[in-house]
Amino acid sequence: MPETPLNAQIKSPSRQTLESAVVRFSGDSGDGMQITGGQFMLATAVAQNNLSTFPDYPSEIRAPIGTTFGVSAFQINFGSRVIKTAGDNFDVLVAMNPAALKVELAGLKIGGIILLDVGSFQERNIHRANYEIDPRTDGSLDAYRVIELDISKLTLDAVASLGLSKEKGLSKKEALRCKNFWALGFVYWMFDRLRTPTVDWLKTKFAKRPQIAAANIAALNAGHALAETMEISDGLSSFSVAKAPNIEPGLYRTITGAEAMAWGLAVGAKLADLRLVFCSYPITPASPVLHALSHMVEHDIVTFQAEDEIAAVCAAIGASYAGSLGVTSSSGPGIALKGEALGLAVSTEQPLVVINTQRAGPSTGLPTKTEQSDLLQALYGRNGEAPIVVIAARSPGDCFNVAIEASKIATKYMTPVMVLSDGYIGNASEPWLIPDIDQLEKFPINLHKEGEYFDSTVRDEVTLARPWAIPGTPNLEHHIGGLEKSYETGEISSDPQNHQKMTDLRAAKIDGVVRDIPDQHVESGADSGKLVIVGWGSTYGPISRAVNNLQEAGVDVSHVHVRHIWPLPQNLGDLLAGFDHILVPEMNCGQFVKVLRDQYLLDAKGLNKMTGQPFKIVELEDAIRAHLEAAK
Repeated sequence: MPETPLNAQIKSPSRQTLESAVVRFSGDSGDGMQITGGQFMLATAVAQNNLSTFPDYPSEIRAPIGTTFGVSAFQINFGSRVIKTAGDNFDVLVAMNPAALKVELAGLKIGGIILLDVGSFQERNIHRANYEIDPRTDGSLDAYRVIELDISKLTLDAVASLGLSKEKGLSKKEALRCKNFWALGFVYWMFDRLRTPTVDWLKTKFAKRPQIAAANIAALNAGHALAETMEISDGLSSFSVAKAPNIEPGLYRTITGAEAMAWGLAVGAKLADLRLVFCSYPITPASPVLHALSHMVEHDIVTFQAEDEIAAVCAAIGASYAGSLGVTSSSGPGIALKGEALGLAVSTEQPLVVINTQRAGPSTGLPTKTEQSDLLQALYGRNGEAPIVVIAARSPGDCFNVAIEASKIATKYMTPVMVLSDGYIGNASEPWLIPDIDQLEKFPINLHKEGEYFDSTVRDEVTLARPWAIPGTPNLEHHIGGLEKSYETGEISSDPQNHQKMTDLRAAKIDGVVRDIPDQHVESGADSGKLVIVGWGSTYGPISRAVNNLQEAGVDVSHVHVRHIWPLPQNLGDLLAGFDHILVPEMNCGQFVKVLRDQYLLDAKGLNKMTGQPFKIVELEDAIRAHLEAAK
C-alpha cells in the first residue's frame, strides 16, 4: 500500500470521535520521551485542540537503564472542550520498556490502550523492573487493549536503507535511538495528527547532521504506515478529536510556565522603562527561566549565572541599587540560601523580584517533582521582621501576567516581591494567545536626576516608598545598607524607638500594597453557600474541573482561587465567612490553611497531598463529597 502523504489527515469511517483524550509516553530517561511528547503537543496544537501537558522527570540525573526510578514520562490531555489539567487516568499508554509499564500501568483507564515495545522485554529488563514474571503472560494486562510490537527491530528495519555504519554517518546505536519517533508515528495515526510539523522540526534540529534527521523521519513514517495498514484482532480503531470551538481569534503558541515567566519579566521591565538584570544560579526546576532570558539580549536584558545562590541574589540587589530591575530565581533550597540577602533588600528597600519555582523537599528532596511547600518560607523565612509581597501563578500562561504584576509592585513600593510557581507549572504547557504588548499599561519609573530636590528620608505619602536614586549621581548621596537607619535623617541608628518605628513602617508599606490588589472573586458558584474550595497556585486546574463537575451534578460548592498570598485581598475574610465549610487543597501539609485560620479565625480544613504529583480531578471530587457527607 502506498504511504499516506505527510500533509494528509485520514478521514476513515472507522475512526471513533472523542471529546478529549489523555496520552502518556513513558520510557527510560534516554528514550526521548520529553521530545516525543513535545512533538505530539506541537501536532495537537496545529490540529487546533485545547491541551495541557505534564512532563514527569526522574529525580536522578541518570538512573540505571531499565529501572523503575529512571522512568521518564510526558502526559498530554487534549480535546475540543476546555482543558485545564493534564488529565487524570490516561486513555493510551506508550511503554518503551518493562519499567515504564510497571510505573505507569496504575494510571491507565480500564480498557485503555497499551503500546508496548516488546523488543525491550528481555528477562534482565523484566527483573530490573521488579517483575517476578513477564507481565504479558500473567494476566495482569487482561483489562487493557495491548498492542505488542518489536519497536526496536521495526525502527532498525525502517532506517536500514540509510546505511548503518559510522562511515555513512549513522551507527546502529544512533539508529536505535529513533524508536521514539517510530512510536510517535504510530500514535500520530491513532489520533489523526499531521507529521509535517515534526518533519520540519527534525530537519531544522539536525540541519548539521542530516543523516540523523533522515533516520528519525524514516522511523516516524514507518510507524505511521504500519499503524495504518496493520489489522488488530480486537478491532481497535483510530480516533478523531474535534477542533476546539469558539477559539478567540489571534496568534497562538504553546507556552511553558518558565517561558511565560521569562517573557513576563521582560515585558514588565519594558513597561517600567528599565533594564532587566536577571541573576540566578542553576537549580531544578527553576533553571529554564534563566535559559529563556539568556536568548533575549537584544531586548536590553542582562543575564548573570552566579557561582552560588547568595551571589545571585546579591547581584540582583546590586542591579536594582544601580537603577535596573533586579530579578533572581531559584527553588526552595536556593531560596533558603537567599534568606539573609532578602532581608537586606527589605532593609535597604530595593525593588527586587524573586521567582520561586517550588519542588518537593525537604533538602534536595525530589528535585524533579512538584510541591507547594514553600509558602510559609516565602511569608516568614527570613530573620527579623522582614515582610515582603507574595503572589502565586495558577497556570503556565498566568506566569506572564504575574511576572508583570510583580515588576510593577516591586518598583512602585520599592520592595522585594516573591512569585510562587512550581515544577508542574514551570514545565507544563498550554495554548497561549500572544498579547498585544502595545495595549498593556506602562508604569515608567522616575528615577531622581541630578539637580532635582532630593531627601532620602522623604517618602511617598501613599505608598510609603523611599526615593530611588542612582549611586554616583551628584548631590544624591545617601546612606544605605543592612544596619538600621534613622527615620528622621537616614543615618545609622540603634535607637530603640526608631527601630520600632522603622519596623512598623516597613510592615505598613507592605500592608498598603492591598490598595493595588483587586477584591477576591468567586471563580465559579455562588458567593455564599454550603462549601467553598479555596486554592492557590497550580491547584487551579484540577479544582476548577472538579468543582464544575460537581456543580453540574447539583452539589452546592463554590471555588475561590487566591493569587495574592500577602497581603491578602481586603474582602477575602468576609467572602469566606459566607460559607458554612471551607476546604483548602494544597500540595503540602496545610500551609495556606494555617494562614487563613490565623488571619480570619475561620474553621478551614485542609486537604493535603505530598506525593510529588499534582492533584487528580477525581481525588478532589471524592474528597469534596466525603467532606460534605461528614458535615451532615
